[in-house]
Amino acid sequence: MTQRQVFPPLTLVATGLVCGRGGIGLTAALSFSVGPGQCLLLRGPNGSGKTTLLLTLANTVAPLAGAFALEGQDPDAGPQLHHCGHRNAIKPRLSVLENLDFWRAVNGATGIATRAALDEVGLGPLADLDAGYLSAGQSRRLALARLLVSHRSLWLLDEPTAALDLDGHALLTRLIDRHLDMGGLAIAATHDPITLPDPARMETLVLGARP
Repeated sequence: MTQRQVFPPLTLVATGLVCGRGGIGLTAALSFSVGPGQCLLLRGPNGSGKTTLLLTLANTVAPLAGAFALEGQDPDAGPQLHHCGHRNAIKPRLSVLENLDFWRAVNGATGIATRAALDEVGLGPLADLDAGYLSAGQSRRLALARLLVSHRSLWLLDEPTAALDLDGHALLTRLIDRHLDMGGLAIAATHDPITLPDPARMETLVLGARP
């Protein structure tokens, strides 16, 4: 393990995985692996199954065929993934800080402190503001802060750059890159380009719309 490694060496392996909803397949049979320090980008048109694949990997939607596993996982270690969907799951009548405190309590206080996380995503000065007053981009930053307050090896990110400006894109790149530095792994479905400093850390899986 490197000096910066935080997470155990886990590898997500999928074999012949077919994803869909209502019994209708949206993807072909997919086989891939993502190891420590790697990021897999999911590309494809709307309806090609990117979101459904993430939901399947998050154990929210059952696969239609095939299998996947997070190899090397300690069954007693608790949840090992964060699923950051395209909805931000923010309570508008709670403050920015209260929202993040809630998620830290739910997911486990294993990461950095909530105020430190808000500073990291550029929301520190807005900690006491009702979250309902945040812009779309600020709401997305608050959702990303959840990744920081609870350490989990696997990040499943659905359109993580949605509503973010150029500074927000740079923030996301830093967060992913640091997560990979710590031995984590990430899978991101996105229409926007994400470029890490070391391109060898990234692979792309293109999903095609099925007839």
